[in-house]
Amino acid sequence: MPFFPYLAHQRTCKEKQEARAAVIADLPSQYHAPLTPADVEILNTPVSLTASNVRNHESKPLDILLAYGKRALWAHQRTNCLTEIAIPTAEEWLHHSLASSYSPELGGVNLDGPLAGVPVSLKDTVGLAGYESCIGYSRFVADKIPADAAIVKLLKDAGAVPFVKTNVPITLLSFESTNDVFGRTDNPHVPGFSPGGSTGGEAALLALGGSRIGVGTDVAGSVRVPAAWSGIYALRCSTGRFPKIGCRTSMPGQEGVLAVYSPMAKSMQDLSYFMKSIVEMKPWEYDYTVHPIPWREPEEREKVRWGVLRDDGVVPPTPAIERALNTTIEALLEAGDEVFELEDTPSCYDALRLASRLLNSDAGVTYSSHFTSFFESSDAGVSILNTLLYLPRFVKIIYAAYHRYIRRDPITAGLIEDFHSRSVASQWQLVAQREDMKCAWFEYLKENQVDFILTPANALPAVPAGGMKDTVASCGYTFIWNLLDYTAGVVPVGRVDPVLDAARKFSKFSYRKGGREVNLSNLVARKAWGVYDAGKMAGLPTAVQIVGGRLEEERVLGAMELVVEALRKKGVSYQEIMADVD
Repeated sequence: MPFFPYLAHQRTCKEKQEARAAVIADLPSQYHAPLTPADVEILNTPVSLTASNVRNHESKPLDILLAYGKRALWAHQRTNCLTEIAIPTAEEWLHHSLASSYSPELGGVNLDGPLAGVPVSLKDTVGLAGYESCIGYSRFVADKIPADAAIVKLLKDAGAVPFVKTNVPITLLSFESTNDVFGRTDNPHVPGFSPGGSTGGEAALLALGGSRIGVGTDVAGSVRVPAAWSGIYALRCSTGRFPKIGCRTSMPGQEGVLAVYSPMAKSMQDLSYFMKSIVEMKPWEYDYTVHPIPWREPEEREKVRWGVLRDDGVVPPTPAIERALNTTIEALLEAGDEVFELEDTPSCYDALRLASRLLNSDAGVTYSSHFTSFFESSDAGVSILNTLLYLPRFVKIIYAAYHRYIRRDPITAGLIEDFHSRSVASQWQLVAQREDMKCAWFEYLKENQVDFILTPANALPAVPAGGMKDTVASCGYTFIWNLLDYTAGVVPVGRVDPVLDAARKFSKFSYRKGGREVNLSNLVARKAWGVYDAGKMAGLPTAVQIVGGRLEEERVLGAMELVVEALRKKGVSYQEIMADVD
């Protein structure tokens, strides 16, 4: 009977949530105590200084773990961001490290490393020995990972202390982070909204200070959108720059648009230090997929040439995001940089269309194969994709024609038609188109002498719970750089203002903002703008995205630092959530 597997699924989810609650309840009483002034000082200290204090024996690693453990549990109570709680194991590692010299074979962490004693959080996909990576599927509950992933081995050798894992969306293909196993993760700033996805639990934890550095993945914006919506900093690395083997994915073997592991952090300083520490540990000696590229300090320039990509050709930025972009442009101009609008670029819409077909060339068969029951919940946006993927082709042709010729909406029509499973020959054709697009962008940026691209991370400051059903195709600002394999980072700028960022619906196809009418020519844009409400979104972070070339992690980090500094000089400084005495 089909219903019996669903009953087993429900029971597994209930037992997993009870097990998580029991682990938290069984932690020593000090983890449930209020923060002390000493805890607050630890939590508000940059990662580089924390590690230095441990190496100099000025701070005790167990005290640091205690402070972060307290704050992580507090963040979890507010947002439901944690999946696996490895604090007891982390204590054992530290006890062993303090009792003897470090040896990877004997356990522990390297308290002489660049990240000595610094707690680090991990997306649920990351393989941590002895813990699960169920990634929201009940099928993988109780399937404990036998050995640490490459990134975990490197982190321990660098002295970092993995202590918690964080929530993701089912299928890993959503900007929300919810699943039947662990439930929904909430935005750390405004309840009822998403923290982003698929690395949403990680972003929520970092924003609330339950961790200062973390590891996520990105295939269409999965570290950058959570960073933007939660108000933290993240870097989307190019393929081959950050370790990835030994981790779980919902789509093993998918290579049309490669997912990458990447760093996330609470502050810009922490992000730069974290990435540099990873590279200086020679990650290519841990993971055969990593290029042997040592750390390269970015060259200093008197003037940087910024190209602004204001619109992805599908969804115009909403007022709050446009204001953040304009504020950043003004700051860079005041800093003496050159800023100009990008015109006649290779089509961003074509990139979105191509990337979506490459990523879903198996018609969702692989990520759907992990479900145990037909009745098991999927992501709201992915459910829309599945409906389109499984519609008979003649129905899709008619539906696309309706949008193209009746609704005069070629953008939506183009996203619908030809959205189905691919033969090997058809997949190869798409890959060839991808390479042509990479070449076109390479030539365009070289011809226009663009140092960096400045663009939104998403048209929206967040979506409400369940909002992906209306915004699943609103991912063009990030997805394109995955397709091109460019390095890209996110910097928070400010927060949504209910007055400055208001938009009033003017007609079925347009909104009015600041006395100007914004025409929304396609259904994707109208649905995305339909969830925008500056009043309800007041207080959500706003952000910008900085894009560089392939394998330019150091340069992009340097560009992000320039943006932060330019904003600071302009008097715009993003206010992080700081720890305080309870």
